Amino acid sequence: MYVAQAGQNDRTSQIDFPTLLDPKVLRAARQIYHNHCEVNPNLVQRTTGVIVNQLTLRGMLTFSSKPVLLPHECFITLNQIESGMLI
Repeated sequence: MYVAQAGQNDRTSQIDFPTLLDPKVLRAARQIYHNHCEVNPNLVQRTTGVIVNQLTLRGMLTFSSKPVLLPHECFITLNQIESGMLI
């Protein structure tokens, strides 16, 4: 019984459910990312995304694929920033 439940939890934890982003947060993440690209055009290491505080719209780049977030922060992936889609 426990093994079956553990297997179900593993499958649901691997599914990536789409999240709706606030357009203001996405706009802030794009601005932060583009400012970084303009200031550091020769940077070799590629960022994985931007962490944005949803209350202040201040953010920072991250190079980790699974960053640790504070309660009012959200992680916007580079794919979401570059695609322009609200996923």
